[in-house]
Amino acid sequence: MSDLFNNDLYKTISRPSEGLYKDKGSKFIAFAYPVTGQEEIKAHIERTRKEYHDARHHCYAWMLGHDRLTYRVNDDGEPSGTAGKPILGQINSHNLTNILIIVTRYFGGTLLGVSGLINAYRSAAFSCIQNAQIVEKALHDYYLLSFGYNQMNDVMRVLKEENISQSDQVFDTQCSLTVNFRLSAKDKVLAKFSRIEGLEVKYIQTR
Repeated sequence: MSDLFNNDLYKTISRPSEGLYKDKGSKFIAFAYPVTGQEEIKAHIERTRKEYHDARHHCYAWMLGHDRLTYRVNDDGEPSGTAGKPILGQINSHNLTNILIIVTRYFGGTLLGVSGLINAYRSAAFSCIQNAQIVEKALHDYYLLSFGYNQMNDVMRVLKEENISQSDQVFDTQCSLTVNFRLSAKDKVLAKFSRIEGLEVKYIQTR
């Protein structure tokens, strides 16, 4: 985890994917989603419950943050530890974050037992990860810059030198714009900004 933090890189999936595992008549359908917040996670879970309302269980696990410290598991009525934890185990074994995996189970009439359930939920989660495109992303800091028109050239010079992305520009007597750059470049960029007299730098978020 420390290497991920120092390098400001993390692994996630680029788009939703699905997987499937069957055992003794039971069908385990797995859905993986790239996510950035808990409201988004909640919406995916609610939509899945609604769309597959006739299924017996909707078990899931999710993880957020490049440090991989924020996560949750849910067995949704299955014996404790047989569903959510095996799903989370697959997230961990592939070193992923900002991901939600839901496994929807249609009961086939035959009990699988604890070990059978663990294997089924693990295999279903593995299946949808295998079908996903895993990507490596860099963490970015976002700041709001406010400055007078006379500081425009100095600000733009730093943005060009450091290849900094910008948006929401307002260029008038008083100017402002939103910038973002890799977390690993934070100290260098902020040091350059600090040398521009009259420039106000306000932190917005890291994502």
